[in-house]
Amino acid sequence: MSVEDSKIVDAISADPKGNIVLTISDHLEWDENSEHLLVLQNKINDYLSFIESGQIYSDYTHAKGKNFIINIYAKFLPNETAERFLRCTRETIQAAGYDLTLSFVERQ
Repeated sequence: MSVEDSKIVDAISADPKGNIVLTISDHLEWDENSEHLLVLQNKINDYLSFIESGQIYSDYTHAKGKNFIINIYAKFLPNETAERFLRCTRETIQAAGYDLTLSFVERQ
């Protein structure tokens, strides 16, 4: 599964603090024409729909009463445009009561 597989949650886990982490597996390079950002935005929106619709509670019953984190597990460091997008997206997600994190497969 990957960022390109819409309507599919790549991974769900619990972190040591008990938060529910929904991970997006992102192997795409950051491009100049922002196609990657559109794919990522759609995937994030799918994850938010999964949470807000309540489907997460039927698919992952341990999620009840927990905080949610969407983690983007990226292969490549974001370019400047992607950094701006991620900053704005994090603010929007935090305003909805969730969190957004970014971790990397490898450092460039």
